[in-house]
Parts: sequence; structure tokens; C-alpha cells
Amino acid sequence: QVQLVESGGGSVPSGGSLTLSCVATGIRQSTYSIAWFRQAPGKEREAVAAMDVDDSTKYAEFVKGRFTISQNNARYIVYLQMDSLKPEATAMYYCAAAELTLVTLRPPLYNYWGQGTQVTVSS
Repeated sequence: QVQLVESGGGSVPSGGSLTLSCVATGIRQSTYSIAWFRQAPGKEREAVAAMDVDDSTKYAEFVKGRFTISQNNARYIVYLQMDSLKPEATAMYYCAAAELTLVTLRPPLYNYWGQGTQVTVSS
């Protein structure tokens, strides 16, 4: 059973930084992708960043170099470093995983999801 647990959310002023963490357990395949998505109240869930076991990455256009996705050497812990945060980044951030051979930002391809961690950016 794959489980994903996010942490690191919080409240920061505009221009601040946060680092989110996602601990993934139960992934048994050597090929996987893990991604970060976010959902603001009243809006659809949108992709933020993704990476696969080979450290290939993909980012949403709005990230524009301000966010960085990475994973630790032992794998299965994925980070999202977020710098220069703007109030529009306020949302619940979710970690998702899939046993895939490609890195993708498409939510339907991810079949494991965490409970989310709240990020609030004040103006």
C-alpha cells in the first residue's frame, strides 16, 4: 500500500520561501514519478512540478524558476522548494505518485495521493 505524507506547509509573507516534503512509502517499483499539485478554494487542482526516479523534472509554466523539485539520495522523499512566493500561491498542496516510466503533470495518471499541506501567502 503506497502512502504519501506531506509536511512543511505554513504561513509566509509575500516574497517568502517554504520547503514542502513528501515521504512516500510502499512504492515497490524502481520506476515511478512523484509530483506536486495544488488546489485553491473554488479552483481546480493544478500541477506544480514532477520528477521521476532518474531525476528528470517538469514544471508548470507559472513556476518560472521560483520552485525546485528534488529528492533525497535514498529516494522516496521528495521536496518542493518554493521561493519568491506570491499570494496567489495560497492553496492546499498535494503530493502524488504513480508507477510510471515518464514524468508528467497530468493528474489522472497519478493514482496515489497524500492528504495535503496548507500554504498561505499573505500580501
